[in-house]
Amino acid sequence: MALLEVQGLTAGYGIVDVLFGLDFSVDAGEAVVILGANGSGKTTTLRALSGMIPAGGSARLDGTPVLGTRPDRLLRAGVAHVPQGRGTIVDLTVEENLRIGGSTRRDDLAGDIERWFEVFPRLGERRTQRAGSMSGGEQQMLAIARAFMSRPRLVLLDEPSLGLAPLVTAEVFGQVGALVRETGTAVLLVEQNANLALDFASRGYVLEAGRIVVSGTADELRGDEAIRKAYLGA
Repeated sequence: MALLEVQGLTAGYGIVDVLFGLDFSVDAGEAVVILGANGSGKTTTLRALSGMIPAGGSARLDGTPVLGTRPDRLLRAGVAHVPQGRGTIVDLTVEENLRIGGSTRRDDLAGDIERWFEVFPRLGERRTQRAGSMSGGEQQMLAIARAFMSRPRLVLLDEPSLGLAPLVTAEVFGQVGALVRETGTAVLLVEQNANLALDFASRGYVLEAGRIVVSGTADELRGDEAIRKAYLGA
């Protein structure tokens, strides 16, 4: 059974429909990417799954219905969301953000906090600095670390490369990939940088106008001529 099984997902904003019956899945420990142009419905998909907007259809986590669950309850169920634009709490320090990320846990957070300072040394250097005063890349690192502080089973990761320099993007993806392999955490990634995303993920889905038009393994998507021309610069 898939960790996340989504069937007939619909969502929109007010009277504007954006998603039209999406079916997809994510297995435990698997990284899956959703590709698509701006306006195709990628971010709306993650917002629907995380309870940020009303949605129809069904989404099951380990067989338990979760669609429409409040974000805080979804976090307790094991789903963390890193929204587009980072979503750090700008007036709190780096360490305070990490502690909030682990607020659903009942054990000591100190070990995990120090571990994240090893994974992203720049966060350790800025542990007492307000998040809002850091660079975009540092805030993205913090947002990802904060999501993993809850020790989730699934992370919804929205456009982590947005606005980042290529070297910082490579560092972020490299560290997240290592974490997925080490912890067995599943990731559902929304990303416009298709080359980077297909290096990171094992499978992918392509959205156009709120519908899935292509799906397959990362290698299959790379080998699709239409996908190469539209998303891979080939």
